[in-house]
Amino acid sequence: MWKRIGELSCDDYVKAGLTLEDAKGFDKLVRDVLSTAIETDPRDQWKALVDESVLKPWHPHPLHQLLYYSVYSNWDSSVLGPPLYWFPSPAQSKSTNLGKLMETHGSRLLGASYKNPLESFELFRRFSVEHPEVYWSVVIDELSLVFHTPPRCILDKLKPGGTWLPDAVLNIAECCLMPSSHPKKEDDSVAVVWRNEGFDDSPLNRMTLKQLREQVMLVANAIGGSFEKGDTIAIDMPMTVDAVIIYLAIILAGCIVVSIADSFAAKEIATRLKISKAKGIFTQDYILRGGRRFPLYSRVVEAAPSKVIVLPASGTELRVQLREQDISWMDFLSNAKTHLSGENYYRPIHLPVDSMINILFSSGTTGEPKAIPWTQLSPIRSTCDGWAHLDVQVGNTYCWPTNLGWVMGPTLIFSCFLTGATLALYQGSPLGRGFGKFVQDAGVTVLGTVPSLVKTWKRTNCMEGLNWTKIKYFATTGEASNVDDVLWLSSKAYYKPVIECCGGTELASSYIIGSPLQPQAFGAFSTPSMTTRIIIFDENGVPYADDQPCTGEVGLFPQHLGATDRLLNANHDEVYFKGMPMYKETQLRRHGDIVKRTVGGYYNVQGRADDTMNLGGIKTSSIEIERVCDQADECISETAAVSLTPPNGGPELLVIFAVLKEGFKKPSEEELKMKFSITIHKDLNPLFKVSFVKIVPEFPRTASNKLLRRVLRDQMKQELLSFRSRI
Repeated sequence: MWKRIGELSCDDYVKAGLTLEDAKGFDKLVRDVLSTAIETDPRDQWKALVDESVLKPWHPHPLHQLLYYSVYSNWDSSVLGPPLYWFPSPAQSKSTNLGKLMETHGSRLLGASYKNPLESFELFRRFSVEHPEVYWSVVIDELSLVFHTPPRCILDKLKPGGTWLPDAVLNIAECCLMPSSHPKKEDDSVAVVWRNEGFDDSPLNRMTLKQLREQVMLVANAIGGSFEKGDTIAIDMPMTVDAVIIYLAIILAGCIVVSIADSFAAKEIATRLKISKAKGIFTQDYILRGGRRFPLYSRVVEAAPSKVIVLPASGTELRVQLREQDISWMDFLSNAKTHLSGENYYRPIHLPVDSMINILFSSGTTGEPKAIPWTQLSPIRSTCDGWAHLDVQVGNTYCWPTNLGWVMGPTLIFSCFLTGATLALYQGSPLGRGFGKFVQDAGVTVLGTVPSLVKTWKRTNCMEGLNWTKIKYFATTGEASNVDDVLWLSSKAYYKPVIECCGGTELASSYIIGSPLQPQAFGAFSTPSMTTRIIIFDENGVPYADDQPCTGEVGLFPQHLGATDRLLNANHDEVYFKGMPMYKETQLRRHGDIVKRTVGGYYNVQGRADDTMNLGGIKTSSIEIERVCDQADECISETAAVSLTPPNGGPELLVIFAVLKEGFKKPSEEELKMKFSITIHKDLNPLFKVSFVKIVPEFPRTASNKLLRRVLRDQMKQELLSFRSRI
């Protein structure tokens, strides 16, 4: 139980890591800042502490915890909504992309109702839902899009879901590479900045827009000489500068990228090559990471592709023996050079806007992975999300450790090159200090993460002493965030907002997200994304009112620019629409998440619909239980909650798996069971009973780092069956 902020003393600050002398000065500073706010709203108290930079990025994390949790010690989220930690200012809001757009068009679109970006955000967002064609008509002009043939209109509503930008023809890769006056992209603008792992004290590498264009055109020329228009060509390699060049070159040449994560085993690579009917694949001889060398070409060859173009992981010489039908990167490029003249000019292949440019895959946690086609509409949508919600703009440096095999890889590329931002790549492991120093040295202004990555940084304290204060926004996606982990992350840049993003590859966007025009709460989403309407419905398919706090499965309105209308290896309607409820004569689109809408209109993702459990007749979710159990003891690193139906039937049993932190006394499973039971009883529901606790060294995860509760559930089922057979 935390003390109230007014009850804290020097002793508390010393226990949190300050020297006695520093604690005295800190105590006086806190009291001075709060002298006029000690009995006011805790949100005002926290805002005052942040505005005065009382807490510094270099202060020990226990001190940040002490102030934040003490300010909100008596906060009742069930009545007041989630506690807030970041508040946009009027001046700051008008400098954001969306704020500037609202100031320009708000009065025309909203009339006398428009006031300013902060007060009118929700009104403008609802306008974008009701009139998406109007919203997209002004937002698309903010990107560096060049149409070979302009669209006939923004939205043709003749068919369900509509047809977006009908008759438009372009090449989205060409749009990334050409200079523009708005947004301002010039040939000498820095397009990419990068550093290789192990060269942490070396100068940064930079590539201008002109240099990037020339390299992409060179590779596109080579592709055009070896493949046919419309061929599917895979990429299985880390997200390096070369991978980005190849990705854009494949699209520029009128071919289709097949995105494969570099972590997959040969069997998974083969599955994706077979589904996509890939005619060739780009890869590396090895992956260099953490000072070690991991074979990649041998894994790709085991998957039996027809043709492999192989790049060296370092230098210019390959360290593997190639098959007869395969070709080295240098030989592949030498063929192109004989066909080029001038500035390596290559005439792009222009395609209808709904042409497929990229095949991505779902995580494949159950059965065959879904092959998800991205058309040229998809990057337009994903870029506009970043433009509106992460405020990505000219002059920004945007970094997100990811891979082309996951949706954030292509999203990152287009979000930078269609807005005029600089793409920042660390070619190595993001787990250690080397990555953090790159973020510092590159002057990263927008940093994307996943929760497990932040947890590692916090646990190892590897970012201690680095300067991340140029960051204006953090972002996170992939799984639910731990509040204390994002508190730590935000504190590294004087409490800049951590924008939570939740969406899907098939949407090319987030459906709920944060906004720089709204106050933010740790681990929560503040709004549906622009133009997106969501419906939360109960187990009977009955929708809750739009402003009602509730928990249920989420459904999306199908008129969603950039979303798929087909899958390559599954029935699209069966996957996304079959069995979904109707809402005002419209069948909702399935996403599969259980979402909680809080008091105040914030959102928490409670897990997947298939992670829902029924405990004592009450429905809850794995994530809701895990949020509580993660705080049960300081030795807990993370927890996973699953439910089991007993072999002979009966009520579901709650099982909690726990991974422990290093350096703490290891409790017994029975001791943890008691602590979890007390915490759940106090903070969640006294009717929920913990049946089993299992301590494990780590959790099984997908290649994209999503927790595999299904595997844990199956393991526990086997243990129970084995136990029963012995008695």
